[in-house]
Amino acid sequence: MANAYDHYPFPILIGDIGGTNARFSLLADAYAEPKEFPIVQTAKFATIDEAIQRVVLDKTSMHPRSTILAVAGPINGDEIPLTNCPWVVRPRALIDNLGFEDVVVINDFEAQALAVASLGNENQIQIGRGSVLPGHSKVVLGPGTGLGVAGLVHALNAWIPVPGEGGHVDLGPRSVRDEKIFPHIEQIDGRVSAEQILCGRGMVNLYRAICAADGVAPAFSDPADVSNNGLSAENAQAAETLSLFATYLGRVAGDMACVFMARGGVYLAGGIPQKILPALQRPEFRAAFEDKAPHSALMATIPTFVVTHPLAALAGLSTYARTPSQFGVATEGRRWRK
Repeated sequence: MANAYDHYPFPILIGDIGGTNARFSLLADAYAEPKEFPIVQTAKFATIDEAIQRVVLDKTSMHPRSTILAVAGPINGDEIPLTNCPWVVRPRALIDNLGFEDVVVINDFEAQALAVASLGNENQIQIGRGSVLPGHSKVVLGPGTGLGVAGLVHALNAWIPVPGEGGHVDLGPRSVRDEKIFPHIEQIDGRVSAEQILCGRGMVNLYRAICAADGVAPAFSDPADVSNNGLSAENAQAAETLSLFATYLGRVAGDMACVFMARGGVYLAGGIPQKILPALQRPEFRAAFEDKAPHSALMATIPTFVVTHPLAALAGLSTYARTPSQFGVATEGRRWRK
């Protein structure tokens, strides 16, 4: 864990590295506003080292001494491959070749969890009823390229992010309509996980399954086309896709709220929730979230939010970089020093 005396040397390079895009900002000191750099596609650079050099180091005279990176991939050893990108993060190479003194690498949804610890009302939209209880656990779900999940627990005067693989829990049918649709959902080794439905490709999977159940040919193969036609209700199957997507997301969000007793709120991050906000504001999401008998009355008190901050992960990492003692981020095996 980071201790009160264990601060990172400024300037600090902050990086949010996903499968498709990389986002960077530079923090001059604990009081400065982050200097943001253009969002770049990972496919345009052979390595993360090249991206940092060309996007950041070549564009500023302020050379960072530390870097804190959030990556979409498992962190195990001195070579960290990204799940949906050919980049491999090699902290020792960053120290040797780019001049860093201190390198920390954490999970991308830990960064999202760090963000919700300090988000203001201007960066979130509440869906439905319920009130945040200060100091109580929170949960972040991120339907985007995949489905990320992380918890945030308050203990020992610090916020402790809890990463995991909650996006891979089972998701099954409950209603008569579900029973007609789920046989057409693509399975992985005999099961349907939440991520098979609650992400970009999952939305297309769900749409195709609805079309198959209705005996019609799919008209769309891109998530944006499904969501746009669903929001406009110009296509009946796309409209039902959004309705059921909201329902299933509500079920999983409610499950995670139960796991963490998240009376500090459940937060929907990732790329999809903002884009389908009108669908999430309809009754289906919140009704499914609260439908957890025998605890429906308790679930009604837990608030749900859509995160609207455009760079939430970077904001969370910046807050952590300024005041690491306020967060219980485990750095063992994830921190390298010169």
